[in-house]
Amino acid sequence: MDGPTGVVFPATGDGRRSTTALGRAVVADALRAVDPVGARSAEHETDWRHGYVSHFRRLVEAGLLSRDAALTIARDGLAALHARMRYLPAAGGEVALEEAFALPDGEPPLETATVTGAGPVERELSVPYRGQRLRGDDLRRRLDAWVDAGVIEPSCAEAVRAVQAEPDWLDLRDLRIVVLGAGAEMGPLPSVLRWGGDVVAVDLPRPEIWRRLLRTAHRHGGRLHLPVRPGAGGGEAALAAGAGADLLHRLPQAARWLDGLDGRLVLGNYVYADGATNVRVATAVDALTVHLGRRRPDTALAFLATPTDVYAVPAEAVAHAERGYAARGVARRSLRLLSGGRLLHRNYPPGADPGINDSLVPQQGPNYALAKRLQRWRAAVARDAGSTVSFTVAPPTRTRSVLRNRALAAAYAGAHRFGIEVFEPATSNTLMAALLVHDLRTGGGPAQDHPWRDEAYAAAHGGLWRVPYAPRSALGLAVLLGLGGARS
Repeated sequence: MDGPTGVVFPATGDGRRSTTALGRAVVADALRAVDPVGARSAEHETDWRHGYVSHFRRLVEAGLLSRDAALTIARDGLAALHARMRYLPAAGGEVALEEAFALPDGEPPLETATVTGAGPVERELSVPYRGQRLRGDDLRRRLDAWVDAGVIEPSCAEAVRAVQAEPDWLDLRDLRIVVLGAGAEMGPLPSVLRWGGDVVAVDLPRPEIWRRLLRTAHRHGGRLHLPVRPGAGGGEAALAAGAGADLLHRLPQAARWLDGLDGRLVLGNYVYADGATNVRVATAVDALTVHLGRRRPDTALAFLATPTDVYAVPAEAVAHAERGYAARGVARRSLRLLSGGRLLHRNYPPGADPGINDSLVPQQGPNYALAKRLQRWRAAVARDAGSTVSFTVAPPTRTRSVLRNRALAAAYAGAHRFGIEVFEPATSNTLMAALLVHDLRTGGGPAQDHPWRDEAYAAAHGGLWRVPYAPRSALGLAVLLGLGGARS
C-alpha cells in the first residue's frame, strides 16, 4: 500500500493528506463557540506554517473568559480532531478513528514479559544535579534556590517537599505506571524502577530501545513489564528483538494488550516524533486514552507539558518579571535602540493578572504545537470529568530531540544569559517523576477554579515565566550568544 497507514490525516478534496488543513480546522473549531472572530481568523490564515503562533495564543486568551470557556475550547478541539483523523489498516479500508479498536489486528495478540531488577530499592527522594545526587537538606536548598531565581513556581517546590516528607509515597507497587514512549529521555521509567515500582513499557519494536530499557531494569529494584510477540524469549537478546508495540500503525493490538493487564493503570504520555508524525502519534495516544478510559474508568492520566507554549501565569510571576525588567533599564534600552525596537520586549503588561506567557518557538512548527495542545485539552477535560490527572510543565531540557534543532540548541546554550536554566535530562525526569508521585498520592493535586490554574500548579518552566523579556524577543539574541559560546 502506498502512503502512510495506521492513524492518518484526513484526505482533502484533491486526495492529499494535509497537515495544514487539519491544524487550521481543529483550531478554528476549538474557538468557534467561544470566539467566532478568532475561529474565522484561523480558517483564513494563509500562512499557517508561520502564522499559527497567534492562533495558538488566542486559544489560551479566549479560554480565560471563564472555566466553561476553557473547557468548551478543549472539548471542541478534541472533538474536531477525532472527527477528522482516520485509521487506515495495512489491509482493508479507511475507518473513523474511534472504529479502529473494533478492527481485527491480523497478528497474534501480544504477550507480557516481566523483568525483575536485582538492584536496590530507594525510599528517599534524591535528584541528580550537576554531578551530585541531592537529597535531604541539599535538595531543599536547591528547591529554594530555584524558587528565588524564578526557575520553578513555589508550588513546585512545595509539591517536591511533600514527597520528601512522605517517603512511603514512592512505593508505587499499588499502581501500574504505563510509560507510553518508554525510551523517552523525559519519562519517569528510571525513577519508578529505582523506587521499586511496576512500569509497563510501551515503545516501538526496535531492539536498541529495549536493550537499553532492560539494562535500566536490571540496575534497579522494580519490575518492567513489556509487550512481546508470542514465543519471544530465550535470553535478553531474543527478548529485546521480540519486544515492542506500535501505537501508530498497530493501535488495536496495543490497546488490547494494555486492556488485558491487571491492576489500576496510570497512562503516562511521553511519546514524541518529528514533524507531522508527532500529530499522528499524539492522536493515537489520545484515542487510546479515550478507549481505555471507557473500559477502565479508574485509569489515571499523566502528561508532561512543554515549556515552549502559551500559558496563563499567576500575578506573582508577572511581578517577578517586572522587577527584573526595571532592574535592567540601561542595558535593555541600549539593546532595544540598537535593534530598532525588535529585541527585549517586556514579558507582561504591568499588573497583568493573569499574565500571558508566550514562549512558543516558531521553529518547532504548528504540528508540534498541536500535538502538545491536544494533551492539555485532554488533561483539562479528564480532570473535569473526575479522573486523576498529573499535568506538569517541564523545564527546558537538553534532550536529543532538542539538540537536533540547531537554532534551539544554540538558544539553549545562550539561555542562561537571560536567567533561564536549561536542565539535563536526568534532573528533569527525576524532578518530574517526583511531581507525578505527588499528584497520584493527592488525587491530582489541589482543586483549582480554572484550568489555567491547574496548568500553572507546580510548573517547572526553567524561568521562562519569570524572565523580564518576552521569550521570542530574546530568542535571536540567545541564539547568537549560544553560537558564540559554542565556537569559543
